[in-house]
Amino acid sequence: MAENNYIKQYPDIMSGKKILYVHGFCSSGQSGTVTKLKEFLPGAVFIAPDLPLHPQEAIDLLHKTCDEENPDLIIGTSMGGMYAEMLYGFDRILVNPAFQMGETILKNNMLGKNTILNPRKDGVQEFIMTKAMMEEYKYMTDQCFKGVNEEESRNHVYGLFGDADPTVHTFELFCEHYLNAIHFHGEHRMNDDILYHSIIPVVRWIDDKQESRERHIIYVSIDALRSDDGRAKASAQKAFRYLLENYDLYIVASAPTNNHKYAEEANIWVEEYINVPAYNRLILTNQKNLLYGDYLIDPYKVDGAENFIGTLLQFGEDPFKTWDDTIEYFSRLGGQ
Repeated sequence: MAENNYIKQYPDIMSGKKILYVHGFCSSGQSGTVTKLKEFLPGAVFIAPDLPLHPQEAIDLLHKTCDEENPDLIIGTSMGGMYAEMLYGFDRILVNPAFQMGETILKNNMLGKNTILNPRKDGVQEFIMTKAMMEEYKYMTDQCFKGVNEEESRNHVYGLFGDADPTVHTFELFCEHYLNAIHFHGEHRMNDDILYHSIIPVVRWIDDKQESRERHIIYVSIDALRSDDGRAKASAQKAFRYLLENYDLYIVASAPTNNHKYAEEANIWVEEYINVPAYNRLILTNQKNLLYGDYLIDPYKVDGAENFIGTLLQFGEDPFKTWDDTIEYFSRLGGQ
């Protein structure tokens, strides 16, 4: 998608709802990330203020904005993820959150003159990061996680962390306080590919939850996705992402009684090749007949697949010989 500059739009996701975007360090409310999010989600109303340079003023502005706008979702990136964590009571996505901002400033040579990468309404283009201001950030990051409770941890916050991020490393710290921690393939800065394959699926989950929206369920055998050489089969990733737009998807793998290594390998494979869209959606079972759902895509009639209560689509057989064939089949169903 990023290669041909094509932006797929999802006007139904968060339609009519407010999304508060909290930008990162040396950025503004006109960052390229929020511009792209607006293109992806044209039905949503975006609020993206320029943050004051002093952290206490920034968090005060964000609390005031939340009180006035009551956003349905908050997305914060990097430093903005640190601020967004403290906006309790709202659904939030924290992307590469800089929970140790004071240390990040010091380790990444941010003391001294800094240039702001995007235009600000106040016209500021440069500022000096002093040691005193760095201490303000250290104090602010000490306030993180003060309002976390079980409800916040389980149901309101997703943390997304680039597995090649050279700047911020707070995955373990996040996991000490929140349940939903996800690695995505990428670095610190956002690009179209990360937004499309990693951020948008999470926004969709949150929108579905808010609307109590139920989708038809498809179970996909890992054997239908994985080739003999251990890679993903042709068009398997494309198909999974396509089906995710209209269905609730789960990946099913066998659960050998005495082989715990198999389960670990299955989870590693899913994270590597399907990644964020398959978060918390791997099911290990030898009794596929007990699965409750609408479709099972499986190349084999084993482990109860032949007695699946819904519709069994035998992958590799006509008319489901390939994933492109399978995409064509579901395109005709229109989400049914």
